[in-house]
Amino acid sequence: TLMSGHNYRRYDKKKVTHHNQYLGPFINHEMNRCITCYRCVRFYDDYAGGTDLSAQASHHHVYFGRQGDGVLESEFSGNLVEVCPTGVFTDKPFSKHYSRKWDLQTAPSVCVSCSVGCNTSPGERYGTLKRIVNRYNRDINGYFLCDRGRFGYEFSNSNKRVLGSDFNGFSSASDLRAALWKLKTPTTIGIASPRASLEANLALRKFVGADNFYAGFSDGEFELTKLILQINKDESVHCPSISEIEQADAVIVIGEDITNIAPRMALALRQSVRNKAFELAGQSHIPLWQDAAVRELAQHERSPLILLSGYASRLDDVASTVIIETADVMAGIGFAIADKIAKKIADTATVQDSDSALDLDPQYDQVIEQICAQLINAKRPLIIAGTSLENSNIVKAAANIAKALSASQETDRSVTDLCYLFPEVNSLGMALLFEDSDNKLEKALQALQTGRAQQLIVLENDLYRRAPSKQVWAALSNAKTVVALDHTYTATSEAAGAVLATTSFAEQMSTYVNYEGRAQLSYRVHKPQADVMAAWQWLSEEGLSAADIIREAEQEFPNLAGLTGVLPAENEFIAGIKVPRQSHRYSGRTAMQAAVNVHEGKQAVDTESVMSFSMEGISTQKDASVLASSWAPQWNSNQSISKFQEEINGELKQPSPSVLLFSAGVMTENPAAKQHSDDKYIGFYDYIANTHDHSSQSMAVIPAFQIFGSEELSAMSPAIKQRMTSSYVSVSPSDATDLGVKQGDWVCVKGSEAECELSVCIRSKIKSGTAVVYLSQAAVNRYDLGAYVKLSKSSLINGAGSEQGSLANLIISDYLEEGY
Repeated sequence: TLMSGHNYRRYDKKKVTHHNQYLGPFINHEMNRCITCYRCVRFYDDYAGGTDLSAQASHHHVYFGRQGDGVLESEFSGNLVEVCPTGVFTDKPFSKHYSRKWDLQTAPSVCVSCSVGCNTSPGERYGTLKRIVNRYNRDINGYFLCDRGRFGYEFSNSNKRVLGSDFNGFSSASDLRAALWKLKTPTTIGIASPRASLEANLALRKFVGADNFYAGFSDGEFELTKLILQINKDESVHCPSISEIEQADAVIVIGEDITNIAPRMALALRQSVRNKAFELAGQSHIPLWQDAAVRELAQHERSPLILLSGYASRLDDVASTVIIETADVMAGIGFAIADKIAKKIADTATVQDSDSALDLDPQYDQVIEQICAQLINAKRPLIIAGTSLENSNIVKAAANIAKALSASQETDRSVTDLCYLFPEVNSLGMALLFEDSDNKLEKALQALQTGRAQQLIVLENDLYRRAPSKQVWAALSNAKTVVALDHTYTATSEAAGAVLATTSFAEQMSTYVNYEGRAQLSYRVHKPQADVMAAWQWLSEEGLSAADIIREAEQEFPNLAGLTGVLPAENEFIAGIKVPRQSHRYSGRTAMQAAVNVHEGKQAVDTESVMSFSMEGISTQKDASVLASSWAPQWNSNQSISKFQEEINGELKQPSPSVLLFSAGVMTENPAAKQHSDDKYIGFYDYIANTHDHSSQSMAVIPAFQIFGSEELSAMSPAIKQRMTSSYVSVSPSDATDLGVKQGDWVCVKGSEAECELSVCIRSKIKSGTAVVYLSQAAVNRYDLGAYVKLSKSSLINGAGSEQGSLANLIISDYLEEGY
């Protein structure tokens, strides 16, 4: 409208005024700004699969909103803020502490909310992180972010932040650092963290020594991650990026609720099911940009998406096959699929006959046959599994399917897409440091309990989320000194004798490794508070930089070869100067810190990166070494990104540097590539039967994660809290009848290590004999429950009149403020 000059009009009649709706804690609604471009519903409905936002009425009464006031249900609603060209949908958390967007300091960053590693541009003003917007990366997030990644940043500003260090009464940074370095003894051990940067984990390893350096996730996840690292070396498999996942034309997901574990990947799967429509359009010579015609032609035709899960998920609406089962049966079905594919391809059974080994229900014979045909006939099949259920058979079954497909003689495909998911931003990065080590968490806790280790350094980790609570408590209470390095208070830091404040992701330059082994560099957005240092700075010799740690790591670890590729060329500056974090519209020469002190001091000198802190900025340069944010004349905010691309949806003219640390398989159609060297080809895995000792009255536990609440850091953000529920347990109708409970009643959940009281939700799509425990930040430690639990009706007050008993009252916007 502005560019075409159509805003110059004279209209003196009465104008239509729309009512603004309440759309939840993330989005403000300003309907009177609407120009009926339909971009919101095209994204929300057609692309993201939302069902509660639509264009309503007609003519000059067209209204874009919900049927009534209420929370937007889609996990990608925050993208409406960037999609809308006029501001009908705006960022509500940003509005609460508003700053002009051109006054924000920005830098390229990486989302820390899951293992996908989406690229972001955080904005800061007056020492406070104000907002996060998408930073385009063709291979990973493209144009869109999930709501957890977009609105979960406020933990950096929360009252849970550690802003002051306490160690033996010292207050200055130099004294604190000296006291910490006195712990550099043979009896000091360190526990790493999957949510800490690669530099921080490397610095801790060097500080305590390789023998005293222990993994920071559960023992089950430790074993599975090492197995996955082994599988990823196989030349017959390839771990795809998000953009490659969108190209898959047949997908099978085993045991992962992807929407809640890795939301951006779930959005990619929604696009993958449209590949059948694109195929039909090609046969009919319809150009793909003619989206309405493509959708009309395809109708309900979709590419296969097979989901093996313990309960119904958000992707069920686009799935071709949904199987609800226990973890062991899911794995058995996976082994059976791999076995049948191998038989069809080579006319020989190359994997264990899982049908007889597991005695699978005959009802699955036909569906297994159907799934095999869909995967074999696909041009680019994809198998997805992960560590969520901590079930090794699921991981092995996924690998067997991929390797069976890669051995196909019916196609020229020699490599199959196989994707394993991890729960946290740097799970794989930390795991790479333990590829040749057996120092799992249990050994660290045992060393403390037996007295072999006397001092403990915990790096940005809450151990009560990694092991049974009693075991953690016994280890911590037996240690002479426990030092927690963290930026956020947790149960572990509260129990520690000393806490050293570290920087959050926005206050440090750091490297993270995502699920596909892609190392990415996240830049410091703003200066940290006083006496707050990056974790690697506390643990490293003075004068050492993050870049120095990266260079040392590349030399020491063969599996980190090429890691220095994440570092930008330091001589690629603009006219000889560093890239400023401010935009060219910034006007803070005399007012940058006016809210703190009217005497403006010199800006800090950033010696670690190619970016600078300055009092003025320049317009975004297409040939700069770093693209902090995008801006172009007459283009609105992030929508100017097309000016920096070679083509729409194409590569940036200055792509963000990233390095794939392992990529054994290369997508190829060359039959000669079927030759595998002995050290790069791994044979088929056998199913190992479950050896858990449990009674007939117990129920198998299936842990379920929630996009809002299960992730540790984002759960501390005020906006996210309003979308959280407390932990609860779901059972089938038949199990509910046996227990004598109804919807909203409370049950006692007794596990191997502890018991707790949870509200019950009765769901029809759950296998009888299983208890799906929904994990949130507030209550349940899954390792206290174990693999099997016993449920009994609780003595707590139940019923609709009870504030505790009603599921409708499980929203806990202030729950975490109470100290739980």
